[in-house]
Amino acid sequence: MPVRPALAAALGSVALLCAAVAPATAAPEPAAPTESVTVDPTGSLASDGTVTLSGTYTCTGATGPVFISSSISQQSPNLHHGIGGSRAVCDGTKHDWKNTGQVTTEKLKPGAAHVEATILELRPVGGLPLPSIHAVAERDMTLVKA
Repeated sequence: MPVRPALAAALGSVALLCAAVAPATAAPEPAAPTESVTVDPTGSLASDGTVTLSGTYTCTGATGPVFISSSISQQSPNLHHGIGGSRAVCDGTKHDWKNTGQVTTEKLKPGAAHVEATILELRPVGGLPLPSIHAVAERDMTLVKA
């Protein structure tokens, strides 16, 4: 059975791609530095409803402004409340973060809660700042009276 011209061209392209692959002896690229964000096991809840969450983070390679965002859920796992946001420095070293805010649609109380923290960069792409996530952490934690 004769080989169709389109198939022959595709097979030729695959052969060229295989020939262009770097030899197995090429040095591997160094691993990217580790980026991470943590959430402390306790957060505080003031009498006026102000929540304070904290943790640590490490990030590198940012070209735009970077923030640590955090959210909390308590009564409903599907309802997350944003708690503040703080600027981050992506220099490869470990830093502390702390976000403070109030929840307006639900009354939080001392006790078990779930928190998510994200290192979010607004990376300039074609003149527009687009979100780029460096790291995310989730944790069950405890809110205590401040």
